[in-house]
Amino acid sequence: QVQLVESGGGLVHAGDSLRLSCAASGDTFCISAMGWYRQAPGKERELVAAVASGGSTKYADSVKGRFTISRDNDNTVVLQINSAKSEDTAVYYCATSTTIVNASPNSRDYAYWGQGIQVTVSS
Repeated sequence: QVQLVESGGGLVHAGDSLRLSCAASGDTFCISAMGWYRQAPGKERELVAAVASGGSTKYADSVKGRFTISRDNDNTVVLQINSAKSEDTAVYYCATSTTIVNASPNSRDYAYWGQGIQVTVSS
């Protein structure tokens, strides 16, 4: 089992930066790919960014050039948000896989999820 705890969310103005962090605990030696998803009110959960165990990354088109995903170590994944937009407002979820090695956009590939953290961008 893997437990995930997100931190760093909050309220920012459009154009500001924000750093989300996700710390994993438990059977962290099993962790392979890690990712960030988000869900806005009335919308489906969508991939924001993912990072493979080897370091390759995948981003949603809407955040390319503004968001950066990285792994500080095997147990922590960070999402750096720059040039925030009002449409980035959502609950952000950290997710990890213990079975895949690529940066998969498919939420079914991630077995463990955090509780979610609110990010609100005011225009």
